[in-house]
Amino acid sequence: MIFGGLQKQSLIDYPSKLACILFTSGCNFTCPYCHNPDLVGKPGSHGPTLALEDVYAFLQKRRKFLEGVVISGGEPTLHPDLAAVCQTIHSLGYEIKLDTNGSHPRVLAQLIQDKLVDYIAMDIKTDPAAYPRQIAPQNDTKAIQESIALIMGCGLPYEFRTTCVQPFVDESTIKKIVRGIAGARCYALQPFKNENILSPAFFQGIESPYSREDLSRFRTLAAAWVQSCIVR
Repeated sequence: MIFGGLQKQSLIDYPSKLACILFTSGCNFTCPYCHNPDLVGKPGSHGPTLALEDVYAFLQKRRKFLEGVVISGGEPTLHPDLAAVCQTIHSLGYEIKLDTNGSHPRVLAQLIQDKLVDYIAMDIKTDPAAYPRQIAPQNDTKAIQESIALIMGCGLPYEFRTTCVQPFVDESTIKKIVRGIAGARCYALQPFKNENILSPAFFQGIESPYSREDLSRFRTLAAAWVQSCIVR
């Protein structure tokens, strides 16, 4: 496992738990609005990395203080030793929240089957039937849809979330997404912040980011389809 960053504590990333965030290096998506540009591409190819033994040493020291560990990225499911890392983190007494883009449903299925994760958050970038090449070069709609179905049926706490950014998301997109996650436990809408992103040039000439009022309007559209819809 190659980690590209560590946030020592967070009160908002793991619902109802004080957690740290481990950022895995490498991602198979190229979202222009990504706020972790150093984690995009081949694992370990950009930015500094953390030794796994140092990560475990940190977690060992913080056992009486932290309740959970968020494994984010990048994309954690790219790493073949993800399951082993989750086992070790569980053995230290932590619960695990996994952040994923949903591109590897088989990995998700194994983690769920082996009870190695306790909470799953999946990003839905836009209408899964039309993931553009600016986001997912492989454009694997089937994998995204499989992951959605798997998460909704897994019995674990979970959430889906969408960063509301033009040109990938509008009212029509929100309607298509919520129809695909109808009945979902939680759907979170997130604002786009044009700071420290992967491709600043992509957004030149594009209209201003959505306002909080816009996100509230999207929430109204989505709320009837899911158990809970929130704006972050």
